[in-house]
Amino acid sequence: MSSDIIIVGGGLAGLVSALHLSQKGLQVILIEKNEYPKHKVCGEYISNEVLPYLVSIGFDPFEFGAKNITDFTLSTPGSRSISTKLPLGGFSISRYCIDWELSKKAVEKGATIRQATVTDIQFKEEQFSVFTNQQEIFTAGLVIGSFGKRSNLDVKMDRAFMKKVSPFLGVKAHYEGDFPENAVGLHNFPGGYCGISKVENNHINICYLADFKSFKKYKNIQSFQEEVVCQNKFLKEAFKSYKLVFERPLTISQISFSAKDPVENHVLMVGDAAGMIHPLAGNGMGMAISAGRMVSQLILDYQAGKFSSRKELETRYARTWQKSFGLRLKSGHIISRLFRLGFFSEGILLFLKVFPFLLPQIIKRTHGKKLDPV
Repeated sequence: MSSDIIIVGGGLAGLVSALHLSQKGLQVILIEKNEYPKHKVCGEYISNEVLPYLVSIGFDPFEFGAKNITDFTLSTPGSRSISTKLPLGGFSISRYCIDWELSKKAVEKGATIRQATVTDIQFKEEQFSVFTNQQEIFTAGLVIGSFGKRSNLDVKMDRAFMKKVSPFLGVKAHYEGDFPENAVGLHNFPGGYCGISKVENNHINICYLADFKSFKKYKNIQSFQEEVVCQNKFLKEAFKSYKLVFERPLTISQISFSAKDPVENHVLMVGDAAGMIHPLAGNGMGMAISAGRMVSQLILDYQAGKFSSRKELETRYARTWQKSFGLRLKSGHIISRLFRLGFFSEGILLFLKVFPFLLPQIIKRTHGKKLDPV
């Protein structure tokens, strides 16, 4: 089957690209291994920087019950805390909901979504061939890679970051309980950090990232949470008072924050496939949506003949991606490293309490400006 664009992976960036490009009249095939809707290990908070853009492509998260987030609380492993207003504000919505609704809207606009696992991507004579586990072959002039944090395709493409250690484990579940609808909390514990916010069905999303070496010392998630995560009093109170909605927490291992190239083997990478910000800095979902808009607009310019060659498209995309997200990623690494320094992180929080105007400025360094509608 032939199309203008093949999108490999149906995460946020891939779905946004599918919706955007199909609205503009391009033939889009999105190949996703999982069936929608599906829960994913994710913080489920999104900065309002992407809201005007999402609304312009036909998706208003508040129509589906997203919570309006205005307040932010940060705490250290020693349970010192500071609160502030978010500079742009944000919203909280589950991946179960937003992925499902975006997929339906993309199909309404003409995109084709196939449930299959991509086994290989080959590029020859200015044409891509994409192979699946269902013995299908799809062809297109352009391919967007939106296949997440780590994939067998990353191995197949011999991407450099796959050779590096990936020492983090992610855990996520939904709970029932009393938590402010307008707030997001980010709480540090020894070797990790945890985000808390309400989502569209009044469930409380709790998602944390932990050092895998530390986690392995404990026999299960429950023991690790009780012995390590709950050293932070805010998290201890949450796990004590909230009722688990999921049958069991979701987990994902081998999470890597190593640098990645936004273009590999002529595939334009988006979302976590292009680069992942530390959850402590927040807004990975916002970055994914921003990248979907970015790659879509550049592809439309390329299709309109504004670029002289594929090489110019790839160079422009890599440069634009780095300009938009490079500083965010560096800031996220620095912030994460500082809060893993134990006693030193307590001093940082005391400093922020003396100079509270600095916290919103730090938040701004990990977020972008509002995206223009299309």
